[in-house]
Amino acid sequence: MKNRTITFLAFLAFSASAWAQDTQRVNFPYSNRLTLGGGVSQLLLGGFNVQAEYTTKRLVFDYSHGFNIRLSGQAASLVAQDQKLNETLTSTLGIGIGYRLTPTLDIRFEPKLHYYEVNYNGESDAGSALLTSYKTVTLGLGAYYRYYPFRRQNNALAGILVMPSLRFWPNVWSSLDDNKLTYLNKATNRTETYKAAPQGFPGTNGLLANVTVGYTFGLHKPNR
Repeated sequence: MKNRTITFLAFLAFSASAWAQDTQRVNFPYSNRLTLGGGVSQLLLGGFNVQAEYTTKRLVFDYSHGFNIRLSGQAASLVAQDQKLNETLTSTLGIGIGYRLTPTLDIRFEPKLHYYEVNYNGESDAGSALLTSYKTVTLGLGAYYRYYPFRRQNNALAGILVMPSLRFWPNVWSSLDDNKLTYLNKATNRTETYKAAPQGFPGTNGLLANVTVGYTFGLHKPNR
């Protein structure tokens, strides 16, 4: 029994050593590289955003800034839809700090600041008058997958990047008193309570997906 225990422990030690060596040998392309890009969903919602990120062998650092993202109809929060309101993200900005699990997949911690304007949707006597403006802060996580469709090309096309992402950004603060606004709605003729909008798909309280199209510079330079 003692010999078996020693053999088992030796096997575990050998396996751990081999795993560590394999991990060190893993090639992480796109290290020490700058990528610039923008999101597709923001364009579909009438706005745009810019994103810059820098990757080391294991870490990712990014900054993004979106503008004039219009949330109307089914894209607005459920509360806004019920109260015949439109929401506009006039500005949304933040950073991300991530860890590369594989050469193409990373997980990021993402604090973000969002500026909202809320208007009537223009289908009532209230027109498109501004109802309120406010700010929210989200703290969340994102998973990002890098795909280089022309990575085997030995030319400038190799740097073209398509990066789908899945994120969960719950609200942790809003500038609205008690996170809500009670008012007389000119469209419904009722006293309504509007709540600060969550990010992402309506009804998910922060779940969203996007696709970034960008370019990674210096792809054929030796990784440092």
